[in-house]
Amino acid sequence: MPKKNRNEGPQFVRHFGPLLNALRSLGGSGTPREVVEQISKDLQVSDEIQNELLSSGEARFPNQVAWARFYLTREGLLDSSKRGVWSLTDKGRSTILTPEQARTVFIKWAKVFQEENKRRKQEQAEPENHLPDETVCPSLGYREELLQILLHLPPGGFERLCQRLLRESGFEQVIVTGKTGDGGIDGYGTLRVNSNPFVSFKVLFQCKRYLKTVSASEVRDFRGAMQGRADKGIILTTGTFTADARREATRDGVPPIELVEGKKLIDMFAQLELGLRPVTIYEIDMSFFEEFQDNDQV
Repeated sequence: MPKKNRNEGPQFVRHFGPLLNALRSLGGSGTPREVVEQISKDLQVSDEIQNELLSSGEARFPNQVAWARFYLTREGLLDSSKRGVWSLTDKGRSTILTPEQARTVFIKWAKVFQEENKRRKQEQAEPENHLPDETVCPSLGYREELLQILLHLPPGGFERLCQRLLRESGFEQVIVTGKTGDGGIDGYGTLRVNSNPFVSFKVLFQCKRYLKTVSASEVRDFRGAMQGRADKGIILTTGTFTADARREATRDGVPPIELVEGKKLIDMFAQLELGLRPVTIYEIDMSFFEEFQDNDQV
């Protein structure tokens, strides 16, 4: 990856325009994964770049897209939905950002964030030319802590935790087999379709507690082990999946396999409030008070 140029801003700035274009292609909204896949398709991002990891173990490319989304939300171009779906605002639908305009947006908000940090006095004022560290997403402190907890669990404990997570997500009769030499299958469960009480699916799952990528060959091996034994498979990992692995999981003509990477795994813990206590924190929205700064305005 090319090094960061201070005149251009961090690498994630280049995704401002493509992110808006991707959401337009998706009809105005999409899940983070759909958006990332659309951008990689539009920009023809190589598998090598998509598979590149940060020191934290998170995939660099989705991390950069998440940073782009953060800034575009503050600019009012994206909706700040908390339901896991990214969507364009009315302003965003009609906005097309050139690379130069994207840099202007970044510089504007970088200055705002610096001023907010000074006012809150939470840390020392940063140099004017300081650029955000793209290795950490905004307000994700608990995510890193939770990931470290998961990584340090014993193998059996991580399997039981995944069992609990599946139960909390609506699975029934979830059993951890704990067997060796079973093609990597760690357990199974039944998923009942809420809209139809007569329809259910047997699902086999595999738990991978490590900080690396899961390859396409590992997905194929798991599918081979589940052949004729279940309707669907799930691989849960604290790491991530290669681009080839994601394509293999949804390949036509074979049983589908749901891939749950570390980022999505932590999202599920947050949504279910499993092992996490929600805490409400407020920050000042200075734009709200701007119209009241003029003493003469009525």
